[in-house]
Amino acid sequence: MPSSPQRLCGADHCSSPLRSSSLAVKLAVRPSRCWQQWLTGVAFACLPLGAQGADDALATDNSLSTSAMQAIESEVGARIGVTVLDTADGTRFSWRGEERFPMSSTFKVLACGHLLSRVDEGQESLSRKVEIRPAELVTYSPITEHHTRDGGLTLEALCHATITTSDNTAGNLILDALGGPAALTAYLRRLDDDSTRLDRRETALNEATPGDPRDTTTPHAMAATLQRLLVGDALSEPSRLALQGWMLPNTTGDDKLRAALPDDWQIADKTGGGGYGTNNDVAILWPPLRAPLIVAVYLTESEADLAARNAAIADVGRLLVKEVLEG
Repeated sequence: MPSSPQRLCGADHCSSPLRSSSLAVKLAVRPSRCWQQWLTGVAFACLPLGAQGADDALATDNSLSTSAMQAIESEVGARIGVTVLDTADGTRFSWRGEERFPMSSTFKVLACGHLLSRVDEGQESLSRKVEIRPAELVTYSPITEHHTRDGGLTLEALCHATITTSDNTAGNLILDALGGPAALTAYLRRLDDDSTRLDRRETALNEATPGDPRDTTTPHAMAATLQRLLVGDALSEPSRLALQGWMLPNTTGDDKLRAALPDDWQIADKTGGGGYGTNNDVAILWPPLRAPLIVAVYLTESEADLAARNAAIADVGRLLVKEVLEG
């Protein structure tokens, strides 16, 4: 376990010194080709819409390769949790899927999902403009810091900012619109997520002290909740497309899961980073001619540098492509 936390910048690119090596897990990936259609800016695999969801009941539960996962963990001296959920039939592949991990900025996709549910219920409007006061700015706010004198941003723009760039002030303003961290946790309970909890705001929630249950989730819980939000019936179709649309152009994950996928796959993701080497990536993946996969990868308690931790998440991505799709 690392002896000290990293600085709590709250940005997904926070790094720590020390180890810089990364594991080169050489896994053969056999890409396939498929014409993909674009709908309101969101790419879908060539499947009927009905094939993109699965019953919440899990058909099969499998473990990812023990030797491969242990090797990845050993290389960066980390504890890593992974859940891959196949929305075609509910098959689940995992490693440490029931252990708790700090969410860091991955909470932002859940917060915007909750906001969209309020829009669906007629309780909120994405066009509502929120004033941004200079005193509200927190570390790493690349979008909101430029809008303290122009009347602020709409809730839609705030969700776009907090998901695509991980803007921390935008995340806090979304939480304010929901009623705070406790309101988000209560919403997750209504989605039958009994594990995920948000207790603090940015940037305190990035502390990630080992053993602290605050602001944590499990890979299993996050994957199941993302399935409900992104392909299930928790949101209306326009709201599902909006949430996917904010995740598709994410700018903070190029060296993580995105780096591991074949060229003809589509990914929409949200990353996170915090103290004690915490480094996360949650995503929906669209392989060609296949129902989507929901993926949650959480890495913590590492002293490896950021490049090595990103490479570890990419290695997990290569492993899931090989094991989930190639058997």
